Amino acid sequence: MAADLQVRRIAGAGIGPWLDAVARLRIAVFRDWPYLYAGDLAYERDYLQAYARSPDSVFVLAFDADEVVGASTGLPLADDTDQFQRPFREAGRAVDDVFYFGESVLLPAYRGLGLGHRFFDEREAHAAALGRFAWTGFCAVDRDPADPRRPDGHRGNEAFWTKRGYVRQPGLTVHLAWQEIGEPAPSEKSLTFWLRSL
Repeated sequence: MAADLQVRRIAGAGIGPWLDAVARLRIAVFRDWPYLYAGDLAYERDYLQAYARSPDSVFVLAFDADEVVGASTGLPLADDTDQFQRPFREAGRAVDDVFYFGESVLLPAYRGLGLGHRFFDEREAHAAALGRFAWTGFCAVDRDPADPRRPDGHRGNEAFWTKRGYVRQPGLTVHLAWQEIGEPAPSEKSLTFWLRSL
């Protein structure tokens, strides 16, 4: 990792001052494939309230000087919204056993420097320190590999996630609506969970 980059792990109430920085990063990074998110600051602020309310949430932030250039988030799944909990309940799995990783977003200029692994290391350590979770997990949007919008040469994160011990869980699927670039209104998308034993 570049010497001028710093990574800080911030938990619980300490994340409050950083909510807007994370919202802006989510809008910037998720414009690209595979999310194609048109971006809405009001939606972002609403989405991030679950993290602000949770005493056990975590933000892992990457700084270049004073600028936040990357962020990775997590919270107990039991502290997130019903949309994220529902697939577990419907499958008869305990929501309380899962620490949920919300996202890792990093500006393109800072990729390939080891921050992706650092983000996972820090969140996994946070979840382990809480001492009550059996799993860590996240969900990723489902896209058709033949989608014509997929950029030539695009490399997904599946190999990275698999090497870290995460396994895709068909059937544990979240349904969320957001507005894609070029869409007249939000539409529902499916995202499937990946889990790793803690």
